[in-house]
Amino acid sequence: MSSTDSLKGILELGYAFRGAKALMSAVEFGVFTALAEGPLEGDALRHRLGLAERGARDFFDALVALGLLYRDGAGRYANSPAADLHLDARKESYVGGLFENLNAREYPLWATLTEALRTGRPQTGFETYAHFGPLFSDPQRLAFFVKAMTSASHAPARALANKFPWDRYETFVDVGTAQGCVPAQIALAHPHLTGAGFDLPILGATFERYVKERDLSERIRFVPGDFFVDPLPPADVLIMGRVLHNWDLGKKRMLLQKAFAALPPGGALIAYERLIDDARSTSATGLLSSLNMLILTEGGFDFTAADCTGWMRDAGFREARCEPLCDAHFMIVANK
Repeated sequence: MSSTDSLKGILELGYAFRGAKALMSAVEFGVFTALAEGPLEGDALRHRLGLAERGARDFFDALVALGLLYRDGAGRYANSPAADLHLDARKESYVGGLFENLNAREYPLWATLTEALRTGRPQTGFETYAHFGPLFSDPQRLAFFVKAMTSASHAPARALANKFPWDRYETFVDVGTAQGCVPAQIALAHPHLTGAGFDLPILGATFERYVKERDLSERIRFVPGDFFVDPLPPADVLIMGRVLHNWDLGKKRMLLQKAFAALPPGGALIAYERLIDDARSTSATGLLSSLNMLILTEGGFDFTAADCTGWMRDAGFREARCEPLCDAHFMIVANK
């Protein structure tokens, strides 16, 4: 590699925050939802979104250069196919809720990474995140959070519905279910299954609305509870999607032990996460996710498949395996 090429990679990494913030602002303004109705000329799009004249053209053209928009010879902007599928807020496949959360919460907090590394302490006042009850006490923050969780969970949920051998089982529970995206996708794909979502009681109403909108109320129910206090609901399969990385090692082990106790012989636990590779050298996504836990939480951290399968065996599971799920997500399946 030439010195020019190596410098280019370093500079692209250093400036990557600019493209990320352009995407987040575009989602915040509703650019892609507006263009889902059809192409718009620049001034018409600017007026639709309420943007000032200065900067608007550069903003739209930057989104073209980033591959998120197209611009035709008449100066009209349109969504790229990927943006139309995933960034139109009216589509089931919308992931913009995740970017709304990143924009409002995580993006500003990453400015504190240096201090977090210096002190080893979260930079949020972790009482807000250590137990999600305080986070959920504000209805507006609750709605914002569950929307983000649904956006982040949609692709893993669809992959999980397709890749796990559900024909061998009859019941399942999604632990830490939020709005219910994961159980809904699994139930839609497998009509023979009945399931539940387990989470704090305050999430019951939003879960039940989400499930009802998909005509799944007869097959999916909400079970209120606190997984630090209450036993987990029994089922053939338990799912923990991006749950374990929020907590320190003691709490990770405790949740795995609770899962083991709730499962029948022959039952399965599925934990899916953005894993770190076992050599801890190539999975930038998993390692950066773990740094995010440093910033946000008192003791949370991401981990390798070897770490997790070891904890599962310590909890009593007889075997555990790791399989790719989607994007940077992997599922670790442990059998009792």
